[in-house]
Amino acid sequence: MTKMTKNGVTTTKAPGQEQYETFTRKVGRKSKKYCAYDYRDHTGKLFSCVKPTLEDCRAARDAWLDAKKAVPA
Repeated sequence: MTKMTKNGVTTTKAPGQEQYETFTRKVGRKSKKYCAYDYRDHTGKLFSCVKPTLEDCRAARDAWLDAKKAVPA
C-alpha cells in the first residue's frame, strides 16, 4: 500500500483519484479511529478531510462536489 503523502505533500495526482488511510489517536486512556481522505476532482482541485469513517469522508466529498456544481463558473 502506498502512503497518502510523501514529505508532507499528497500523492493523489490523477483526476478522479481517491486515497485514504486509517489511524488511531489516543488521548489519555481513550483511543479513537479516524480516516484521512484525499480526492482530486476532474478539474485538478484537491479535497482533503479527516473524519471518523470512510463513509463520512465520502459524504463530505459528495457535499463538496455538489457545492461546486451549484456555483456558476
